[in-house]
Amino acid sequence: MAKSPCPVSLSQFQEKAEPLKVTINGQEMIAEVKAFSTGSFGWYINGKTTVTVDGKPLSVQIGMNLTVVGSKEAER
Repeated sequence: MAKSPCPVSLSQFQEKAEPLKVTINGQEMIAEVKAFSTGSFGWYINGKTTVTVDGKPLSVQIGMNLTVVGSKEAER
């Protein structure tokens, strides 16, 4: 199956992309624009929050990449 081409270059992305608001379990967090070491680009977020399970608060660590499809092969 052919990959979808990325319509922006890395430099366009870095100049124009803005941080994204992400809500996890009611907590609003900000995903920052990032060029990944793999060559792809997108957004990254990391942090901690609390999730309640069976009335007990659990501390959870959040690590999330939002990777632009086809960005590894995008123009540099």
